[in-house]
Amino acid sequence: MHPKKILILDGHPAESSLSRTFADTYAQAARAKGHDVKIVHLSELEFDFDFGQGNYHDFKPLEPVLEQVLQDFEWSDHLVLTTPMWWGGLPAKLKGLIDRMFIPGRTFDTRNPNKLGFPAPMLDGRTARVIITSDTPGWFMRLVYRRALIHQMRGQVLGFVGFKPTRFTWFSGASYPKQDSVEKWIARVTRLGAAAA
Repeated sequence: MHPKKILILDGHPAESSLSRTFADTYAQAARAKGHDVKIVHLSELEFDFDFGQGNYHDFKPLEPVLEQVLQDFEWSDHLVLTTPMWWGGLPAKLKGLIDRMFIPGRTFDTRNPNKLGFPAPMLDGRTARVIITSDTPGWFMRLVYRRALIHQMRGQVLGFVGFKPTRFTWFSGASYPKQDSVEKWIARVTRLGAAAA
């Protein structure tokens, strides 16, 4: 297998979480297979995550930490995002990182739209894996919520800037998981990391 450049973003705002455990687990397994891995923990980043009154012509300059993370995105072949689902969406700080960092001229091109008239992605040629924890059972997510967060992340966020395909792994019952469940989840993430998938 050709070594990949893998960026792992632990998208949980707390210092200790299942998301961090999965990020570290994936990184260890991928490095053991010879892949070049960078890992970023959202909890360690200090930035203003309010897009505020900015627009695409007059947005806030990126703080050095955001500029570095964006450069890591540009460097990567494969993105791994670990995150909880809170209130049907992403944690505010993670959403703020996306709001601030995914800017025109760096992640998408509004001046040269594609054939459908949408801005052209500038991070194309990359793949992604999103590992989500939640308390919502998978069957309920499918039947009632129609996998709304998955559709958003695949089509309107990561796919919009070029990450295709984006694959998902869902672990439910995450607030008070049984130890054997956590061990199974870690084993699954280890396999994903070893396969760089």
